[in-house]
Amino acid sequence: MKTNKNKYAVCFGEVLWDIFPSGSRAGGAPFNVAYNLFKMGIDTKMLSRIGNDELGQQLLSQINDWGITTDFIQLDQDKPTGTVLANFDEHGEAVYEIVNEVAWDYIEALPEHAELIQNSEAFVFGSLVTRNEVAKKTLLELLEWSKFRVFDVNFRPPFIDFEFIRKLLHKADLVKMNKAELRTILEYLGEDYTDEDTSIRHLQNYFNLKEIVLTKGSKGARYFVGDKAYNFPAVHIEIADTVGSGDSFLAGFLSKRIQGKSPEEIMKQATSLGAFITSKSGACPDYTYEEFRAFREKNSCKTS
Repeated sequence: MKTNKNKYAVCFGEVLWDIFPSGSRAGGAPFNVAYNLFKMGIDTKMLSRIGNDELGQQLLSQINDWGITTDFIQLDQDKPTGTVLANFDEHGEAVYEIVNEVAWDYIEALPEHAELIQNSEAFVFGSLVTRNEVAKKTLLELLEWSKFRVFDVNFRPPFIDFEFIRKLLHKADLVKMNKAELRTILEYLGEDYTDEDTSIRHLQNYFNLKEIVLTKGSKGARYFVGDKAYNFPAVHIEIADTVGSGDSFLAGFLSKRIQGKSPEEIMKQATSLGAFITSKSGACPDYTYEEFRAFREKNSCKTS
């Protein structure tokens, strides 16, 4: 598939090695989004930081092999490349131990980032990168340059600073969250959960948010735009693992949202890509766009 070189997205935050019992895989939520966006034909720039160590060089080599630019991945002389000790619980859900004080905690804002972000179609970020004051300050600076700010909530306890989350929600143009994260945000705001529509409308009004995407796993997803709501069922597949399923969903969503497609097309791509990646092992499996397109069309009756 041809990549549209005129339109690109910037993904900001952690790029790291997920260390599973079966081996190590390149990961980090924003990088998973970047990888799958790239596979969808959207040029992506990963803005992160790695250590000047063997793991960092292996990571750069892997990303370059995939064809994704590493021009905006900084090199830290003191802090190590990020790692996450990952495993699966009895339900097949990934459980993570995220190592602290690593290179991506210290991403710096550089002069060239202003033009990079101003000309991007989307600036994608999550909440984990805000656990450190340096990266937190950088994120706030970069947000001011973006014309379309995409906040993937992606809570990772214990790294949740709700006062800062509140600030990010006020700055976001589009927010993606799952049902548990919706309840957590309401709880922090002192609001009781009643139902999805009432809860989402409350957040839209409170944070002046036009677009919210609510993911519900096997129960599908909902896309709230202004006063409209679109409901989409999940694509039912045999699950390999759930690592990066939400990230790939967001990548599918943005690949069509950036192109200005209809909510129906946007969500068909999102639910299809989320399911496709969940049917494979890992968040960044090797695949072609043609493979994904065949999967999407085969399952189109389930996503229409």
